[in-house]
Amino acid sequence: MIQQYPSQLLERAVQEFSKLPGIGRKTALRLVLHLLRQDDGDVMQFADAIATMKQEVKRCSLCHNVSDSDICPICSDARRDTTTICVVENIQDVMAVENTQQYAGRYHVLGGVISPMDGIGPSDLEIDSLVERVKEGGIKEVILALSSTMEGDTTNFYIFRKLAPYTDVKISIIARGISVGDELEYTDEVTLGRSILHRTIFEGK
Repeated sequence: MIQQYPSQLLERAVQEFSKLPGIGRKTALRLVLHLLRQDDGDVMQFADAIATMKQEVKRCSLCHNVSDSDICPICSDARRDTTTICVVENIQDVMAVENTQQYAGRYHVLGGVISPMDGIGPSDLEIDSLVERVKEGGIKEVILALSSTMEGDTTNFYIFRKLAPYTDVKISIIARGISVGDELEYTDEVTLGRSILHRTIFEGK
């Protein structure tokens, strides 16, 4: 049954909220009605925060993490180990690894994984820029910290092949304390932290 709304403006707001991942129309309606009950100032502050984020948030020119400046706080932190790069799929994975407090190097955000079924190939990801970072020198280890899915493993192997010419760079993979098929961002911090600490050499076989 199609729900009838007393206001077209209300319906439009519900439609926009329901476009968010994991938000159905019922949840969207609750959120919109909640906003209607708030003070105008609070709603404007909410809207301004979203608009400002969309307009001003940047991608780090080095690792492709989100940032308020051209270089993200992690890449600009002199205390981080500049010789180690942890390769992750997305921004959420950076936050997941950081929450373990077990890693002190830098990151490289691919922006996804190779998935032919979804039309995502290597050229759609930040793989070439990773190779360039390694090519510039100074990197001793690249940690592949992608989800243990078929797409993640395919991407691991592709990166391994691309970095194979750089024989002085160790390529490791996080320990499989993470169940096969698990998404990295949903892994508990203890398991993920141990996986980072007990990473193994990647064997592209």
